[in-house]
Amino acid sequence: MKLTVLVVRDCPHAALLDRRLDIVLADWSELTVTRRTVTDLDQAQRWGMRGSPTLLLDGIDPFAIAGQRPSLSCRLYRDPDGRADGAPSVDALRNAIEQAQR
Repeated sequence: MKLTVLVVRDCPHAALLDRRLDIVLADWSELTVTRRTVTDLDQAQRWGMRGSPTLLLDGIDPFAIAGQRPSLSCRLYRDPDGRADGAPSVDALRNAIEQAQR
């Protein structure tokens, strides 16, 4: 499986996603992450970025919301209690990877 993190320059939530992915990927040493800095809306559209940071699993955004458009804006994720956070939780990331591997 190919994991890709898409971010804009100086994204305030990129480090949070990286820390959480490091925790999750300790369970999957065979998985590696490619990071891309997106600089314009054309790239965001081409790569499927719906805000920064975006995680793609084999090119698919498992956290995408139907109708969400490509964007260079800051992206927020909702936890199970509905609170906004700058990246998916460790559990949400782990679940997304497990689902994508099936």
